[in-house]
Amino acid sequence: MIENIQIDLNKHVNPQAVLSLQESGLQPALYINPSYLKEVCLFLRDTEGYYFDFLADIAAVDYFPEHYFEIVYHLTSLPYQKQLVLKVKLENQRQVDDLPSLTSVSEIWRTADWHEREAFDLMGIHFEGHPDLRRILMPDDWEGYPLRKDYQDPEIYHGITVK
Repeated sequence: MIENIQIDLNKHVNPQAVLSLQESGLQPALYINPSYLKEVCLFLRDTEGYYFDFLADIAAVDYFPEHYFEIVYHLTSLPYQKQLVLKVKLENQRQVDDLPSLTSVSEIWRTADWHEREAFDLMGIHFEGHPDLRRILMPDDWEGYPLRKDYQDPEIYHGITVK
């Protein structure tokens, strides 16, 4: 199935839309070119035979000390009872003023709104075009992104010892 999806995406979206196919692991995945993420997602949601109408999860993975993150999308087609994993690799040098950035898919699946906010809040992934990208779990004035592998816990927050 996943090979057919790769062929259709390259044919109907763009020949560079799918960068590679990951066949190892529990679920095979398609590595998507970040430039075509939104078009790929629209195609997968709206195309007869696929109809991935449910975004179950978005996960951000930190590959520290290497300089990249992966954003993982778990899609489900309820009518066809199929699942699909999409991955996007984002290179980043981990500068505080230069967050890794990716197009939001919250217009495609409403559940992405909260998933993207969580990835922003805890991993520092910026989602371009998100309607309300702000912290969702941490206080608004919290510094840093607690799930990054290079994160350092503050010793004090508003006069309260954290450690």
